[in-house]
Amino acid sequence: MPAAARRLAPGLLLVLAIAAVAVSAGAQPALARHGLSALTLAVLAGIVLGNSVYPRLAPAADPGVAWAKHWLLRAGIVLYGLRLSLHDIAQLGVAGVAVDAAVIVSTFGLACWAGQRWLGLPYEQAALIGAGSAICGAAAVLATAPVLRARGESATVAVASVVVFGTLSMLLLPLFATPLASWLGGMPQLGLYIGSTVHEVAQVVAAADAIDPALADAAVVAKMVRVMLLAPFLLALSLWVARSAKAAGAARGPITIPWFALGFLAVVVLGSLLPVPEPLRAALLWLDTVLLATAMAALGLGTHWRLVQRAGLRPLLLAALLFGWLVVGGGLLNKLAGALGEG
Repeated sequence: MPAAARRLAPGLLLVLAIAAVAVSAGAQPALARHGLSALTLAVLAGIVLGNSVYPRLAPAADPGVAWAKHWLLRAGIVLYGLRLSLHDIAQLGVAGVAVDAAVIVSTFGLACWAGQRWLGLPYEQAALIGAGSAICGAAAVLATAPVLRARGESATVAVASVVVFGTLSMLLLPLFATPLASWLGGMPQLGLYIGSTVHEVAQVVAAADAIDPALADAAVVAKMVRVMLLAPFLLALSLWVARSAKAAGAARGPITIPWFALGFLAVVVLGSLLPVPEPLRAALLWLDTVLLATAMAALGLGTHWRLVQRAGLRPLLLAALLFGWLVVGGGLLNKLAGALGEG
């Protein structure tokens, strides 16, 4: 075995083992019904081990864990494009895509402004919580962190904050389904609202299914278009980071192109235009879940609880504010889109 492989093997085997358990557990109906996806379970398991037995394993495992967090994450984001097709976008329509885009821009903008101005959070922390709330939860946090060159503990705090309020939205929306559907104009509109405001894909499915399984299709399509917008969001953010660095007096503001975002878009297009046998698609989607769960496990292992405690309540307060905006502001945006569509 080459020396590089021997150096990476202990850490890779560890995070793959955690991911395997998380993927298996996340497929269990009892956990899936509560929106506990493989990604959430993987980061939670990583945090538990990272603050108990992992410090003794770190000297041997750190190189492989760091490699997984960097490269397997990017590969997972690229393959994530298989979950969306151009047909999904056409099915949602211009108004639906516009609502998703407005939700992302407004939520991220509010996070950056309120997080820094009101709560005194560092920009990277506010931006990561904003990205996770606005787009697709933990996967968006992980995809955004490299663009911001964020520290591992910042990403973990953001993931934890997003998971808490994503779970809350998944549990509360079914309780208010009837008045929400009446206000929005019907059950199909409620499905679009769920897809455009709830954090994680798994949470969208769980919330919609708890109300009416017929809602799931509309909700998932709206959600997956939000996921698709992750790629242009990352490209725009990389331009903003470069310009901000230059404006702050840096010698030069290099534009870091997140190639995995371009790969994500390419997979969406190719997967839509080329015939992909269903068994192959299912296998690649399973591989994608494993890759992302492995990256989440690596993130959790590198998280020291004292650093999360040091962050205090401010990240949770920001996530709570964004949760409120998604519920109220997202509803108003969907209501406006419905009124314009009728007009």
